[in-house]
Amino acid sequence: MAETLRRLVNTSSFSVLQDKLESWNKDYHVISCDQNLNRCCELVELTSKVQGQLFTILNLTAKEGGHYAGVETLKSRLLPWLGTCFTMATSTVTPDTSLNLIQESVEKGKRIRELSLSHECDMQKMETHLSSTRQQLDSVKQELADAQLELDDTKNKSATTLLATEDEILQLRAELQAACDEAELYKRRLEVQEDYERQVRVLREEVSYLTAEKALLQDRLVRSRSPSPLLRLSRSSSPLRADSPTRAQLTSSSRHARLVSRFSDLYALERLEAEALLRRYVSDAETVQRIIFIATVESFQAAKLAYRQFKLRVRKSLSPSHMGPETLEDAVVDYIVRNLDLYDVQASVTEVISAMHVNPKIAFPPEVDFVLLSSFIREVCQVAFAMQTLDPPLEVAFSSDGELYNENKYRRSYDSEFTAPMVVYHVWPALMEDDTVLVKGEAVTRRGALWRSRSRSASPVRSRSGSPARNLVSSRSRSPSPGRLSASRL
Repeated sequence: MAETLRRLVNTSSFSVLQDKLESWNKDYHVISCDQNLNRCCELVELTSKVQGQLFTILNLTAKEGGHYAGVETLKSRLLPWLGTCFTMATSTVTPDTSLNLIQESVEKGKRIRELSLSHECDMQKMETHLSSTRQQLDSVKQELADAQLELDDTKNKSATTLLATEDEILQLRAELQAACDEAELYKRRLEVQEDYERQVRVLREEVSYLTAEKALLQDRLVRSRSPSPLLRLSRSSSPLRADSPTRAQLTSSSRHARLVSRFSDLYALERLEAEALLRRYVSDAETVQRIIFIATVESFQAAKLAYRQFKLRVRKSLSPSHMGPETLEDAVVDYIVRNLDLYDVQASVTEVISAMHVNPKIAFPPEVDFVLLSSFIREVCQVAFAMQTLDPPLEVAFSSDGELYNENKYRRSYDSEFTAPMVVYHVWPALMEDDTVLVKGEAVTRRGALWRSRSRSASPVRSRSGSPARNLVSSRSRSPSPGRLSASRL
C-alpha cells in the first residue's frame, strides 16, 4: 500500500488534473465544441484513473486493518457517497499500466504546453513585427501624402509662375512692338527733318551762288556797255578756253562707274531689305518681288520726268544770262551735276507710290501702305536722277510679263523652270546704255507664263482704304517743298 501511495504521489496526478482544468478554463471560449468535449472526456478519464488507484489504496488499507477496522468510516462516508448512484466500473488496467499512462499523459501535456507557449511566443513576435510593419507602412503613406501635397503645391506655383511669365512675355512683346513703331515714327520724322535741313542748306548755297552770279552778271553788264577792242580780240582768239571741258564732262566716266556700282548695290542690299520688310505683311513671295520690281521701274520713270522738268527750269533760268564759252546745254548739265541736292526726291516718291496704288498687277493688305517702301524708292529715284546726267543716260530695259526670255538681259531666278521660254514676272530690271546691257536683271520663267500674265492683268484694281501713312504722304505732296520753291525760282 505504501509503495502504491508513493507512486501516486510521484506521478502528481492531481497537479496535472489541476493544470488541465486551468488550461481548459482559459481556452474554453477559444476552442471549438469538439475540442471542449475531448478535454472534458480526458479529465474524466484521468479522474477515473486516479479514483481507481485511490480505491486500490482503500482496499489495501482496509485489508491491513483486519475485518472490522475502518468499518465506521466506510459506513459514514463511503456508503452514503456510493448511495448517490455513483457507479464505478472496475478497471481492467493494472496499476502500473495506469501510472505509465498517467505519466505519458503528463509528458504530453507538458509538450503541448511548451508548444503552445512557443506558439504564443511566435504569435507575439509576429504580431510585434506586424505592428512595426504597419507603423512603417503608415509612416510611408504619410510621407507619400506629404510628397503628393508638395508636388501639387509645386505644380500650382509652377502654373502660376508660367501664367505670369506668359503675361510678362506678351506685355514685353507689346511694349517692344510699340517701341519699334515709335522708333520707326521717329526715324521717319528724322528723315523728314534731315531732308528739310538739307534743302535749307542747299537753298542757302543756292542763294550765295545766285548772289555771286548776280554780281558777275552785273560786272559783265558794265563791261558790255564799254567794251574794249583788245579784250574782244583776246576773248575771241582764245582757243584754250573755248575747248575746255565742263565739270560734268570731266567726271562722266567716274560717275558712270559709281552709278553702275550703286545700281548693283541696290539689287544686292536695299532690295533684300525691302523684301524682308514686306514679308512681314505679305506672305506671297511672288507678290513681294512684283511690288519691288514695279517700285523700281516707277522710280526710274518718275526720276526721268523730274529730270526733264528740272532741266527745263534750269535752261529757262540760265538762257538770259548765258555768255560762257560752253554751250547752253553743257552749262545746264554742269549746273545739274553740281546741284543734285536740288532734286525734289520726295515729290518723286509720292508720284511712285500713287502710281503703285493704281497698278493692277500688285495687291497689298488694306491695313498697311506702300509708304513702307519710301526709303527704298528714295534711293532708287536718286540713282535714276543721277543716271540721267550721263551722256548717254542710263535707263532700265522695257519689260512685260509673258515676254520671251532673253539671256542677254536677264538671268533666271533659283525657282524658275530652266526649260520654260516665257517670263512669268520680273524680279529686277536690266540696266541699259542705249542698246548695250550693263547689268543683267533677274526674271522668273515658267510654263504657261502668257496665260498667267493675262489673267493677272485682267484682275480689277483693288480699292484701298486711307491709312495714316497715306494721308501723311498726300499732305506732303499737296504742300510745296523747299526744293520745289528753289527750283521755281531758277
